[in-house]
Amino acid sequence: MKLTFLGTGTSCGVPTIGCRCHTCSSTDPHDKRLRCSALIETDATRLLIDCGPDFRQQIMPQPFRKIDGILITHAHYDHMGGMDDIRPYCQFGEINVYADPLACQGMLQMLPYCFAENRYPGVPAIQLHEIHKHEPLRIGDIDIMPIEVMHHDLPILGYRFGNLTYITDMKTISDEELPYIEGTDVLIVNALREKPHHSHQTVTDAVLFARRVGARQTWLIHSSHDIGRHAEVNAQLPPDIQLAYDGQVIEV
Repeated sequence: MKLTFLGTGTSCGVPTIGCRCHTCSSTDPHDKRLRCSALIETDATRLLIDCGPDFRQQIMPQPFRKIDGILITHAHYDHMGGMDDIRPYCQFGEINVYADPLACQGMLQMLPYCFAENRYPGVPAIQLHEIHKHEPLRIGDIDIMPIEVMHHDLPILGYRFGNLTYITDMKTISDEELPYIEGTDVLIVNALREKPHHSHQTVTDAVLFARRVGARQTWLIHSSHDIGRHAEVNAQLPPDIQLAYDGQVIEV
């Protein structure tokens, strides 16, 4: 199984519009961060985690083949604002989208024309599936365990795939969830910046969480321009906890 980071940035992306800070002015491609999304793939199955407003740009360099399922973490625009752009993949059949009840409701509100009784030709063909924390599912040959984290006071989903756990937009996590993460070998988790934020982890928070989980390797995502330049941040982090970058591929 492999994971491709399609986007590792926060809701505004990096560079941020109108900003000329040290990070936004960087010419290093590692400092260009689209909104958070990832592909999980085996030889037989292909899953997308979140489908934000940069989806079209993110997916164009990837081989064009069926997407077997889209896993939504939560109903914020930067995580599902690109759903209309999945329409070319509907030539393979309906797109199965998996989300918790809140995100399902958000999908219905954001894309009402996709769920109308009389849909006009060409709209994305979406089959929406309501899922819940701790209720495992299997898509193709990939087993998935949804877990719950808190995005300030909003419960959202993270996902475990075998020895890999993917979490974004987390501020806190309850002790109840930790058994579902135990034994994680590769951890992907959000780290917005170093300055505290009301709904996101800081870099320090993410490092402490990684140590609590005990993963062999941790990759940090959902990072803003305030975090600093990729190379400089990674030089200060432990080798087993590093910033991910757009286009990076890891084998699990």
